Amino acid sequence: MTDTSRTDLLAAAFEAERDRLGAVAYRVLGSHADAEDVVQEAWMRLARQDTTAIANLPGWLTTVVGRISLDVLRSRRTRPEATYGDGLSELVITVDDGDEPGETVSVADSVGLALLVVLDVLGPGERLTFVLHDLFAVPFAEIGQILGKSADATKMIASRARRKVRAAERPMLARREQRRVIKAFREAVTDGDFEALLRVLDPDVRLTVDTPGGEVVTLGATAVASGARLFSGAVARHRAVLVNGLPGYVSWREDGTPLSIISFAVTDDRITAIAIVADPPRLASIPLPAPDPAPASDPDPA
Repeated sequence: MTDTSRTDLLAAAFEAERDRLGAVAYRVLGSHADAEDVVQEAWMRLARQDTTAIANLPGWLTTVVGRISLDVLRSRRTRPEATYGDGLSELVITVDDGDEPGETVSVADSVGLALLVVLDVLGPGERLTFVLHDLFAVPFAEIGQILGKSADATKMIASRARRKVRAAERPMLARREQRRVIKAFREAVTDGDFEALLRVLDPDVRLTVDTPGGEVVTLGATAVASGARLFSGAVARHRAVLVNGLPGYVSWREDGTPLSIISFAVTDDRITAIAIVADPPRLASIPLPAPDPAPASDPDPA
């Protein structure tokens, strides 16, 4: 067999796995752009590899994608202020008309996207383990090889990850309870009440703001509360919405142009994550509902 024929066969075998590998990387990273980069890097590593030593190509590729994805996650943790990913551009906005989760098709369709927000509560190793095992049925022994852990230690990591995911999914809590917490946050922002903000924010809350200058991440209740006091400002219109299944608001300026999209994750009466989109080009690219006809009665926190 010629070298060209071997390369063609290898490329065909890789292409047969590409969609699955992309799905793994996307769920680990929450970014299509990063996932595509990881899959491309996996192909380059495969092209340099002596494939006669690979007994199970799908398993080998999954391991490689897992290792590269883990490196990306760890890099994000060491640079929390850095711009990365394209997850904020992948938004599904539906009107929050008071239905509980599962009562409308639009909410049900957004649950998969909401899971990506939930997974942000996990550390890199936890997220990789949860995605590979619970979503793609990769054995613990294989995941352990990626993490440098034993199979038993990897099982413990998976168990811890599941507990965190269940806790974060609980707020998919009664919608009225979420609204109550979010209302308290809005009132605290409006009043400039720092102590009230700390009471409603989880100590490890994560604020992500998509701005014209890029994505900025702030971690911790004190830092988020300090910044939140600067968010209030006059808004002509706003409307309660679900953002990828999570409760939030869209705000508009007086001239009718969108000002911001803000969404919240709430766990145990505390806000654990806030995501704000305030970049005008991105806002213009997202299908939005019409604003409420009545003027906004209070400042919006974005």
